[in-house]
Amino acid sequence: MKRIHILALSLLLMAGCAQGQSKDYTPAKLPELKNGEAVATFAGGCFWALEEGMNQLKGVREVISGYAGGNVKNPTYEQVGTDETGHAESVQVYYDPKVISYAELLDAFFAGHDPTTLNRQGPDVGRDYRSVAFYRTPAEKTAIMDAIKRTNESKHYANRVVTEVTPLTAFYPAENYHQNYFALHPNQPYIQSVSLPKVEKLRKAMVGHLKNNTSLTMND
Repeated sequence: MKRIHILALSLLLMAGCAQGQSKDYTPAKLPELKNGEAVATFAGGCFWALEEGMNQLKGVREVISGYAGGNVKNPTYEQVGTDETGHAESVQVYYDPKVISYAELLDAFFAGHDPTTLNRQGPDVGRDYRSVAFYRTPAEKTAIMDAIKRTNESKHYANRVVTEVTPLTAFYPAENYHQNYFALHPNQPYIQSVSLPKVEKLRKAMVGHLKNNTSLTMND
């Protein structure tokens, strides 16, 4: 991970969100949108957990980790990590709206990270870890604002939502070594300590919408 707020935690999580065990730096290819499919884009901290969490949902065909919200074309992970490109670690979700609605994806998004911490998710600090819901249409913007209202009114979080609501201008897929990272490296310390609890939190909130109802567990 690029920035650790607590020194003791940094010793535990040395192989955090910035570290890949098998580094294929080629940007991933975006999937072709199928007939009847829709696409949604969110940012909620390190993309490893959000990618895995969204992949758990019925109606979601594929999730790609990448970068959005910035002003540099085709940024690298290292560039995004400087906090100078404006990008946030993001995921792009390809889904069937007949199976899962955009509003339900928003519920999963707000459950799968802490939308009340500004420019931070747990030990990860910086604008590249900020919470953002990107919209493509006025209807999506309205749905996001409704979801924020629902989340605030639920009192699930002690503080109010600070998620940015902004139009999507471009999404750039991250390097291949970041794709499906959670599933490929289940024993990695950061995955175990930071990502897994976030995925389980999303799963708990979305019971009834999961592809597999078997709980994930920490590895010994």
